[in-house]
Amino acid sequence: MVVALIVILTIVAFVVVDLVLRVLLKKAREARLQKEREEALDIGLKLDVSEESPSLKRVELDNPIARILAVDDEEIVLGSFRKILVLAGYAIDTVETGSEALGLIRKNDYDFVFTDLKMPEMDGVEVTKAVKHLRPDIDVIVITGYASIETAVETVSYGAMAYIEKPFTEDELLAFVKKALIKRQANLEKNMRHKIRLIKPGTRESGSKFELNVPAGIFISPQHAWAMILSNGAVRIGLDDLVRKVFDKVDHVVLPAAAQKITRGETLFTLRYGDYSLDIPAPLSGKVISVNTEHAEHPEWLAVKPFELSWMCGIEPSDLASELPLLKIGQDSVDWYQQEIDRFHELASGFAAQAPEGESSDADGGEQLSAAEYVELLDRFTKPFRKTESPA
Repeated sequence: MVVALIVILTIVAFVVVDLVLRVLLKKAREARLQKEREEALDIGLKLDVSEESPSLKRVELDNPIARILAVDDEEIVLGSFRKILVLAGYAIDTVETGSEALGLIRKNDYDFVFTDLKMPEMDGVEVTKAVKHLRPDIDVIVITGYASIETAVETVSYGAMAYIEKPFTEDELLAFVKKALIKRQANLEKNMRHKIRLIKPGTRESGSKFELNVPAGIFISPQHAWAMILSNGAVRIGLDDLVRKVFDKVDHVVLPAAAQKITRGETLFTLRYGDYSLDIPAPLSGKVISVNTEHAEHPEWLAVKPFELSWMCGIEPSDLASELPLLKIGQDSVDWYQQEIDRFHELASGFAAQAPEGESSDADGGEQLSAAEYVELLDRFTKPFRKTESPA
């Protein structure tokens, strides 16, 4: 009885200590991020980027939540945007004229353009029209005062996603941007028209949901795993960019055990979202020699990590010569990805066609999928490559 009590107390103590450590580590990470963002804000305001645009002020962050361009003829408003949004994890460029904003969108990628409605020379209506003409992939948010709400509403007919009234508080702005980002992501998933990019050494990887990264020299399996042969003969394996961007709500990753022997076609790792699980089969046979435990601890990082840093495990291959030709590489992988994208669009369109009338919540009249519909869409899309292969 005493031994059992001691065991129970030890387990409870372990659980409590583990929870305390997790809380402390989370707070430490948040404090570090806050400090990094404050430093980035300070550095950004001191940098001279006027050669690119006369009034431009830029604050860059590593792995920002989104990239935003704000245009307003009042520096005090732009200053509020920079401070509030940077400290919340957004990268931001600010300029004081619409013509400068148009020059920047021709050269840079942004998720959002926030434009004041009342500006001299080029007002918010003109900026909205021009942005949606030049870069229809960028969402426009109009900043307006109470007296000009009717005109702000009119900009929606020209392609603006929404408008926000000023003055606004910090909490109001952050809540608005978060809601706009969720809406943007839903629209991108629904209307996904990916551009496939073959990444060569020295080419910067795109984080856009509109672009799929297919690194040259990396093999792709029909089950959406990639395999990279290392100089020591080992093979590093990860999840390809298409499934990373389609299945972006991962809340748990199950990794293989070190020294585990794997046969091609057997489950190598598993992604989970709620009660839904997706098993990714091994593209090659061999023994697991390394595991990226970071994904088990932080599954949410899977969607934002650069391609090669999102590896799941490393294996020592046992039959590379006969199994490697079964994988795709280079242009073959690009052609195959296009077929997979088309298949995903066809399935997603089927959901839109089945949706009841009158339930549109998007500015363009599109339907947002419920959680159950999202899971069903994933299930249908992944069904062909959830079938375990027979070893060759």
